[in-house]
Amino acid sequence: MPKHIVRLMILVAVVAAAAVGAKAYFTDKSYYRYGHYRGDSVAEIAGDSPRFRGNAYCKSCHQKQYAAWESSPHNNPAAGKHVRCEVCHGPVGQHPSSVATPLSFDERIALGGHAAVLTDKSAASGSLSQPKDRTQCIQCHEAMPGRPAAQRQVALASHSGMAACNSCHDPHEPKINFSELPRPAQGNPVLGKTLAAQCAACHGPDGHSVNPEWPNLASQHAGYLLKSLQAFKAGTRTNEMMSGMAAGLSDADMENLSAYFSKEGCKRVAGDQALASLGKARSATCALCHGAAGVGGNPSWPNLAGQNVSYLTASLKSFRSGSRSHPVMTSVAKTLSDDDIDRLAAFYASANCK
Repeated sequence: MPKHIVRLMILVAVVAAAAVGAKAYFTDKSYYRYGHYRGDSVAEIAGDSPRFRGNAYCKSCHQKQYAAWESSPHNNPAAGKHVRCEVCHGPVGQHPSSVATPLSFDERIALGGHAAVLTDKSAASGSLSQPKDRTQCIQCHEAMPGRPAAQRQVALASHSGMAACNSCHDPHEPKINFSELPRPAQGNPVLGKTLAAQCAACHGPDGHSVNPEWPNLASQHAGYLLKSLQAFKAGTRTNEMMSGMAAGLSDADMENLSAYFSKEGCKRVAGDQALASLGKARSATCALCHGAAGVGGNPSWPNLAGQNVSYLTASLKSFRSGSRSHPVMTSVAKTLSDDDIDRLAAFYASANCK
């Protein structure tokens, strides 16, 4: 037999012997005890701490969030709503962890069951990060066929566009409680009336605009007026006239002006009643922020009732075109046709603003 054949056969025999030896050495002794897996793994799995620990496990460290959740629509078993902590935050395993929640399942595995000691105080907050928060919420609340009626279904494009859910909602208590929202600093309306003289040429001495292209300020939320003036001064909202006017106002001036105009009585603006009737039906998507008839409960969002048709029309079109930007309104306006805008403007202009 040729030498190279002999050498090849010897090499094959050595490799085969090494393979047999490796298999015997590396195969766990408990393999095949119950089947094609390690028999010892059964006891290890049984002894592993449960990954889901229940809401009570979270309560001692996250009392504020737990209290908000406990009295919220997310905890209403009678109505079929019982969103447990771990539904949004994931299984806690051996929590606490040095890494703030929420964590992905893979991240939890990498941490070895959360054996680390809690060193990062931010982890104790339990707050959802903004990008993940939207993802978490729409898993249950994005409107689609077949979803249970007990879960409120939201048409995202007309509800909030691309805005994060937690820009308006506390994930632990998702229902907006307007009465508990922080109120703006209270200005002095008497001092504001004196300052309002420089606004009268455009907005009238009592906040009723002399030009239908410009907004009425009378009876508007003080918080919204204050926020608008601050935005014009900071440059985050621009207008050739208003940017210059706001630049010379102090914080106290803006608070006083806002207080004055918010306390002035408003007037209903005449509008096309046929269009207004059509606009009322279309306004259902606007009601959460602006109230059923254009007078809302959130001081940071504007009342629309009693505004001029031309101003409302121009504002909605500017949001739609992107020339005026807002995280919610820009997305909402993109869903509106010209007819929708005309009808909504007619409805809010003729709505009772008192």
